[in-house]
Amino acid sequence: MSLRHLRRGDFREWSRMRRTLWPHVTLAECRKELETVLCQPSRFATFVSQRRDGQLDGFLEASIRRDYVNGCTTSPVGYIEGLFVARGARRKGIGRKLVGAAERWARAKGCKEMGSDAKLANRLSHKVHYALCYTKVNTLVHFHKHLR
Repeated sequence: MSLRHLRRGDFREWSRMRRTLWPHVTLAECRKELETVLCQPSRFATFVSQRRDGQLDGFLEASIRRDYVNGCTTSPVGYIEGLFVARGARRKGIGRKLVGAAERWARAKGCKEMGSDAKLANRLSHKVHYALCYTKVNTLVHFHKHLR
């Protein structure tokens, strides 16, 4: 297994994994995100895990945020926007290595802190965050109302 930055030629495999993580995301949105990541490397990075046979089995999308990030006291802050490891590749340290790559990238961009989030019901993501020494800083419930 090796880690590297996302390339244009990874689109098919990356977008498949991305749409597994976020089923509501369209292929058009994936294409737009690919262009954003490739055209703004000082602000966005996507790392992929590649097996020896060349197939991808995980990715991590990271950004540099300059606005307020919950629990952080500095700016800019590196932020884990999404992390996915294919079911058959889990529990092999791939997620940890992807997070490490993102943290090194953020540190090189001048960040002193890293942020992330997870839905309240996503207990697996919570366990992964804790295992990677991330601490919970708050719980937030969002509300919505249609206006007529």
